[in-house]
Amino acid sequence: MTQLAPRHSHSFADYLATEEISGVRHEFYAGDIYAMAGGTPEHAAMAAAITASLVRQLEGTGCRAYSSDLRVRVLATGLATYPDVTVICGPSVRDPASATHVTNPKLVVEVLSPGTENYDRHEKLEHYKQVPSLSGVVLVDYRSELLELWARNGDSWSYARFGAGEQVPLHAIHCTLAVDAVYSAARGA
Repeated sequence: MTQLAPRHSHSFADYLATEEISGVRHEFYAGDIYAMAGGTPEHAAMAAAITASLVRQLEGTGCRAYSSDLRVRVLATGLATYPDVTVICGPSVRDPASATHVTNPKLVVEVLSPGTENYDRHEKLEHYKQVPSLSGVVLVDYRSELLELWARNGDSWSYARFGAGEQVPLHAIHCTLAVDAVYSAARGA
């Protein structure tokens, strides 16, 4: 009779130790450590264009845009991840268990990819919604010129889609994202 191997559950400390010595980024959730796939040049260009746009607009506001090197931890669910772009307003609040993870993003941006789209649109989005400081999540579609905005309105979230020629209003941080600029960066235009 075949038996399944027992599932090994990792602690957050195990994850941190793995992450510190690894050349590959990982996400952590519910005792599992998941390797993150590398992105395409187009993916990187879109994330860089969004970061650059937000850096310019946030100058002098007390908010700061970060690249995908910033680690975010969702304390309510335990998820530890690297959003493609993160905005923090005011001082960063560190995870009590890890000085390398912040817990107070104001906005996160995820550039979707074929391998992670379903996870980013569903499970990861639900994790993000548990962050009390978070006011918005932007999902960037890899197939077509489409940015999706989930914005917190009190205890609920609203959803809107923005296509070619439109501006995404990021009211919580007093910025906008031009859909055309995001995708022209990916095309090298």
